[in-house]
Amino acid sequence: MAEIVYLNGRLVPHFEAKLSPFDHGFLYGYGLFETMRAYNGRIFRLDSHITRLRCSAESIGLTHSVLTTDEGKQTLKAACMGTLEANELKDARIRLTVSAGEGDMTPDTGTCPSPTVLITARNLVPLPPEKYETGFKAAVSFLRRNSQSPLSRLKSTCYMDNILARTAARAAGYDEAIFLNEQGYLAEGSTTNVFLVSRGELITPCFESGVLPGITRDAVLQMARTSNIKATERWVQLNELVEAEEAFLTNSILELMPLVSVEGRTIGTGKRGKLTGDLLFAYRKLVDEALELDRRKP
Repeated sequence: MAEIVYLNGRLVPHFEAKLSPFDHGFLYGYGLFETMRAYNGRIFRLDSHITRLRCSAESIGLTHSVLTTDEGKQTLKAACMGTLEANELKDARIRLTVSAGEGDMTPDTGTCPSPTVLITARNLVPLPPEKYETGFKAAVSFLRRNSQSPLSRLKSTCYMDNILARTAARAAGYDEAIFLNEQGYLAEGSTTNVFLVSRGELITPCFESGVLPGITRDAVLQMARTSNIKATERWVQLNELVEAEEAFLTNSILELMPLVSVEGRTIGTGKRGKLTGDLLFAYRKLVDEALELDRRKP
């Protein structure tokens, strides 16, 4: 079966999908995206992802009705589910990409009358359980996250820094790259948010550090506070991470991945910590409960 994608209101085989050579997402990286995970045919926290996308779109001036109205929100949600179902997928990675759309060759968004909306879905094979025991090893990127840039808080298609950092880390034998910001404080991973545990306290860099407001990051903070675990968002020094009792990374695909070393320096015991394991268990329970609730909806 041909892979099906959603493009501007239509589900089509991927080889029939055509993007304009004058699309400002291609020409200038003027776009946003969301990466979501489907479990057993249901997209976890779909509403949260689309809400974040819409807030980000407003902040960069993408104000088309599909990104601003309740009807548009429902259209995007239905399109995501429709793409998943058209590809007959259960466990999948779904990507929703929105660009400013076709315009003039000059960088003038006023020439873009309507956005491009593209949704793709592919089968997802999760990492093996043993990887969640041994964890990830990270390098510190030579690139810095600019905490003063609005892009640091957006899931933007301007993704070159992330790609360069991740590529360099992988080439050196690491699983992930960690960004510091221009002031030298801990920011985030190339595709993840970062958490550490110190004296039983859960700590993650604050938004002012130049980090993406991750959907999984938010879920972890909610779970911690519900469980009376002290959770703090603040400026974090790199040495706090390497001296932590345990640490982990989050995103929608990985869920919670233990972080066991940075630049060869072991964090904690060098294996998944207890709180990390407890939160991973709680997160997967949260997923199961949400999907069960979703299935019961008429």
